[in-house]
Amino acid sequence: PKDKKRKFQKDNFWSKNKKFDRKNESKSKDEDHEVLHLPNPMVGFGVPREPFHVVRRTLPEAAIGPPFFYYENVALTPKGAWNRIKSFLYEIDPEFVDSKFFCAAARKRGYIHNLPLENRFPIQPLPPLTIFEALPGTKKWWPSWDKREQLNCILTCIGSAQLTDRIRLALENSNTEPSLHVKNYIIGQCRKWNMVWTGKTRVAPLEPDEIELIMGYPIYHTRGASRVERYKGLGNAFQVDTVAYHLSVLKNLYPNGMNILSLFSGIGGAEIALHKLGIPLNNVVSVEKSMVCRNILQGWWEQTNQKGNLVHLSDVQDVTLNKLNQWIDSFGGFDLVIGGSPCNNLAGGNRRTRDGLEGGHSSLFFDYFRILDGVKNLMKNRS
Repeated sequence: PKDKKRKFQKDNFWSKNKKFDRKNESKSKDEDHEVLHLPNPMVGFGVPREPFHVVRRTLPEAAIGPPFFYYENVALTPKGAWNRIKSFLYEIDPEFVDSKFFCAAARKRGYIHNLPLENRFPIQPLPPLTIFEALPGTKKWWPSWDKREQLNCILTCIGSAQLTDRIRLALENSNTEPSLHVKNYIIGQCRKWNMVWTGKTRVAPLEPDEIELIMGYPIYHTRGASRVERYKGLGNAFQVDTVAYHLSVLKNLYPNGMNILSLFSGIGGAEIALHKLGIPLNNVVSVEKSMVCRNILQGWWEQTNQKGNLVHLSDVQDVTLNKLNQWIDSFGGFDLVIGGSPCNNLAGGNRRTRDGLEGGHSSLFFDYFRILDGVKNLMKNRS
């Protein structure tokens, strides 16, 4: 990275992996910028309600768990980003999944993990897959010319009141059925901002409670935070049902519970997914910068009467080798390292600072790898 960008931390995490680092550095520039083609349909290694297909993969010895690890980020990244992420995470191919197969909204994400692939199962009951199933009150007002059945990816912000007023006026000024131009304008804005019909000439953005339902969170999970913070937290969160489907293979492996290192925890999607699967949370170290998100997770922990220990830390860069050593001494090791580093500089919606993994936010991926590598080395030395 350039001098003004945050540099990698050159500590013991890296010195133990000089051979691995040299392998990454020796990759040619052409290889680094290869396009990693996304599957269509984006079903990864299989999703519920779709024909099952057998997938076999061989993990490199360095990647085999425990500890298991699970990393998530947006699927549509700048050219070469996923190949670079993959090169750090033991050359494991990403599992690209669109959450439209798990809920009523699209959410195209890539997941790199060393979890088993056999015997996955979804959370029951299966969540609604269409807008009308998730939000039945909208069907009464839905015009026949709006053919949407599912929502687009949940964003961190919503359409403005001025926009909904413009749409209302455009409909009211149409004496009969709107013109094709007006229809295309309205549908385009509704798709972009995930707006739904709440009246004959009215559209409105989703309410936070409705997004919680679609994203698989308990109702009122984010209640108490400001609307802006609720939308931000939900827009950056895991889609719980998607993640739970992948993590379900751990239930039989850990009947007595797990120790989790949750990086970039957000509003607690990983913790909620494991809880919904019936996996006890013995010890959770949650690393999350936002105090609002930390309070939301803490509130959920207390409301669900968790019996384990929840430890908060605000910054991944404060997760040192010494701290990891202390936690491993205390808990006996971590069973799962999970998290999705910020996508700010990777997401297509960012037109100003889409700098890939060199961006000030998305470069935190390297802290995910640094910490994972530290956990693996510390636990390996104790075995």
